[in-house]
Amino acid sequence: MTLAAMHMPAPFAVSAGSVLGGLPTLAFSTRADGDAAVHHTPVLVAETVEWLSVSPGKVYLDGTVGEGGHAEALLDASGPNGVVLGIDRDPRSVDAARRRLTGYGDRARIVHGNYADMGDLARQSGIEHVDGVLLDLGFSSRQVDAEGYGFSFQRDEPLDMRYDPVGSTAADLLNHTDERDLADVIYRYGEERRSRAVARAIVEARPITTTGLLASVVSRALGGRRGGRHPATRTFQALRIAVNQELMHLEVGLDAVPGLLKPGGRLVVISYHSLEDRLVKGWMDREAARCICPPELPVCACEHEASVRFVRRRVVRPSAAETDDNSRSRSARLRAVERI
Repeated sequence: MTLAAMHMPAPFAVSAGSVLGGLPTLAFSTRADGDAAVHHTPVLVAETVEWLSVSPGKVYLDGTVGEGGHAEALLDASGPNGVVLGIDRDPRSVDAARRRLTGYGDRARIVHGNYADMGDLARQSGIEHVDGVLLDLGFSSRQVDAEGYGFSFQRDEPLDMRYDPVGSTAADLLNHTDERDLADVIYRYGEERRSRAVARAIVEARPITTTGLLASVVSRALGGRRGGRHPATRTFQALRIAVNQELMHLEVGLDAVPGLLKPGGRLVVISYHSLEDRLVKGWMDREAARCICPPELPVCACEHEASVRFVRRRVVRPSAAETDDNSRSRSARLRAVERI
């Protein structure tokens, strides 16, 4: 059983077979037809191209294609005949990426799905192996700013929080999870120290169906704003991670990478908060190790074989120029490994 499934309230646990933190910079304007026009500046774009070692004619998988910013950079660097398979859980992001990348023709293959299923999705797209995999675990400013997602306490709207608008919502979780399990979710995924007080206040105020009501309940439970951060920030993060099973999908997706990468192919992961980064670092350390036996064993008995090697041990962070231009990039951490 995965870490995420082990600690998820039963109604929200999903099987591994059925199978995102920060905010990259995006600016949107409204077109005459009412759709959002995308002006997307992805985080660490030059570093992503560098550490993926992108070259012409190769095949790359962007498991979190979003509005297509990184994918566009990969297509440019792999031209004139490189291919990028872009995957996203959010059908609205898929539509935006297809619009953005339409000029690349069949070099850009954008599909709706979950990167945890990247092996099956690649094969369905006629791809057996790839030269690089990118996972940018941030969610977009559009998903916060646009109506209908329910990610933000900046407006009062239905408490949804799903990337893909199917299955259980955040309101379902809040209103059908017992107090103890709810406190565990808020503590584990939001790292909220006063999670039990928050959970108690939520249970007493149920039913809660809107972002505004939830933000108000949490704010009262925690005594108002703490410094520059809204008191509901950690609770909203926890619910988003839980509703979308983000850490479970990340575990399953990482495990799928070695089977998809060609020898010498690279994996680049950009994470935005400590929960993601610890999971990514732990996976890379384990997959790069020759032995994963407990340290107290005198002789190796695991028969583990390393599947990757580090191309850089230390994390890559945005430059001062990038963080000055985009303050939301400050928490980004890039890690990279290469398939053996």
